[in-house]
Order: sequence, then structure tokens, then C-alpha cells
Amino acid sequence: MAKKAKPLPSLDWLQPRLSLTRGLSLALFLALLLLLLIWNLAFADLHGARTWVILLVELVPLLILAPGVLLGNARAHAWLCFVVNLYFIKGVLAALDPHRSLLGWSEALISLALFCTALLYVRWRFQYDRKLAGE
Repeated sequence: MAKKAKPLPSLDWLQPRLSLTRGLSLALFLALLLLLLIWNLAFADLHGARTWVILLVELVPLLILAPGVLLGNARAHAWLCFVVNLYFIKGVLAALDPHRSLLGWSEALISLALFCTALLYVRWRFQYDRKLAGE
């Protein structure tokens, strides 16, 4: 016996949630970029490593997704959910080091919030698109 499909929410219910989660995910995305940039340029003790190499390794995954996130592409937000897990893990590991505790907790909290908002945006965006298509 087939299950009855759960009805999609109305467009009026989805629209404000889409706007809120898109705005929050964009703000948190930029906050994570700025945190990594400022930390590595101003506060990081790189022990002789080249700053541009460290910045390249840390920022390229986010910069690859930046065009899609800025345009509000749901698939880019879905991929962002995968990529941001790396920053969460890095933040938790950095939080265990007393010298990088502030960076670690900041990075972990920002990436956790970014994961949640991007995931909600993806879910509601696909529901919105299905509703617009007449489903």
C-alpha cells in the first residue's frame, strides 16, 4: 500500500522563511570567510609558512561555492552543507588548543549555524519550486 504524500506548505508560508534563511546563510558565509581571512592575516602564528598558501587552502573551498551562494542557488547551498563540515571539524580541533580557543569556538559556531541555515534554505527552496510547478 502506497503512503499518501504529505502536502507541501503554501507559498505564503514558504516565502518569508526562504528570505530569512537565504539572508542568514549569506551573512554567515561571509562571516566565516572574514573570520578565516582576518585570523590568518592578523593573529595566526604560521611558524614560517607562507600566508598566501594557508589562505589558499582554507578559502578555496568556500570561494568555489561563492557564486552559487551569492545567486541563491539551492544546489550550491546543498554543497555548502558538505563543505562547511570541514570547517566545523577544524574549529572543534582548534578549540581544544588554548592558544586558538577563540578562533576554534567562533569557527565551530559559525559553521554550525551556516550548516543549519543552508540546509533549511535547501529544503524550503525545493518545496517552493515544487509548489510553483503545480505539485
